[in-house]
Amino acid sequence: MRVAVSWHATPPTADGVVERSFRIVRPRSMVPGVAWIPAHSISCPVVLLGHGGSGHKRSARTVRLGRYFASRAGIAAVAIDGPYHGDREDTPLTPTEYQLKIAEEGLEAVVERMVSDWRSAVDAVGTLEGVDVSTLGYLGLSMGTRFGLPFGAAIGRDLSCAVFGKFGLRCASGFYEGMEMADRLKRDAAQIRAATLFHLQLDDELFPRDGQLALFDSLGCPEKQLIAYPGAHADTSPTAPATWCGFIERHLRPGKPILEVLSAAQPA
Repeated sequence: MRVAVSWHATPPTADGVVERSFRIVRPRSMVPGVAWIPAHSISCPVVLLGHGGSGHKRSARTVRLGRYFASRAGIAAVAIDGPYHGDREDTPLTPTEYQLKIAEEGLEAVVERMVSDWRSAVDAVGTLEGVDVSTLGYLGLSMGTRFGLPFGAAIGRDLSCAVFGKFGLRCASGFYEGMEMADRLKRDAAQIRAATLFHLQLDDELFPRDGQLALFDSLGCPEKQLIAYPGAHADTSPTAPATWCGFIERHLRPGKPILEVLSAAQPA
């Protein structure tokens, strides 16, 4: 599918990363994104990075992950702003404000829009020289799982691997009415075929442990792995990102020694 895209590239950095900002133009909307590309890439695979709620495509962790993949792993990384986040809005919205907007539009419609936006981002990056979107991974927790898991289900076997988590089939009190999507998630999880790593926070106050485990159990992929850490929803163990990166890299770059992967992955 052809998409209208405007690009802005920076010169390669000292560690060999080219950052390319882009905007996908549609009749009724715009999709803002950024890609981190190895400067001398030859058919490099791609990992999509989904940010969490109240974040954006240039959140600190997303940038660190993107630059790590491009500079150390030979993998292009792509991030787009979530609905009512980042450059889609003139000013940042609070969780209550963006949840209200999502609920007013209709959660199902927003999910389908994000699935389409990710498809368009993949199509756009696929036009770049040296990038191979036939080998595709996804890494996104919390809101990144809310929208990334349906995307993974939609593209089926075109997705090679995924890291999901910090999300479940139950929401704690405090979410705006209309943000519950357990039935949709359960159906989509059953359609996931990509090798999946699931990150669970044991003391998550937003997504109770049993609901996270139920989502993990619903995944239909033949290869799935669960990692669990103590702490609340926003807590992330310093060792966790290395595990995420190692999992993605083992599947997108299977020839790279695992010890090199884990020792290099320090983007948290």
